Amino acid sequence: LSWSDEAGDHSVELPVLRPASELGNPVIDVRSLAAKTGFFTHDPGFTSTSSCESAISFIDGDKGLLLHRGYAIEDLAVHCSFPEVAFLLIEGELPARPELRAFEAEIKANWLVHERLLAFFGGFKSDAHPMAIMVVSKAGSRRQHTTPSSATRTRG
Repeated sequence: LSWSDEAGDHSVELPVLRPASELGNPVIDVRSLAAKTGFFTHDPGFTSTSSCESAISFIDGDKGLLLHRGYAIEDLAVHCSFPEVAFLLIEGELPARPELRAFEAEIKANWLVHERLLAFFGGFKSDAHPMAIMVVSKAGSRRQHTTPSSATRTRG
């Protein structure tokens, strides 16, 4: 896509990107617009703005459509267990029975919550926002579940 301002002082070629999944509309890549022209885009309410391309989720709010790895969220909610959906999001496909059993065993081997973390949860007011609890708890739990490989990564 070629664009020039009215005075002809600025022009730029902007690539058109098409979703790899073939879901959704093509988008104009405006990342270089400001650097090349000094202009910005204006999209009140972000009604025509794409913020990312995701292999995990697709949303079409106008159609009420939410897909995870190509599956409608309604179908996943009705026909799949939480571990099946977690496996799908991580691995990209629904698990076969043996994969599901192994994944569930891995989850069970790591699901114990340290007593200190349970006491930590008790410190929140009953009406605390769930996202605030999740963020703070995740930060606090990092030290409770340290494996040798993750301990090495956190030092770097």
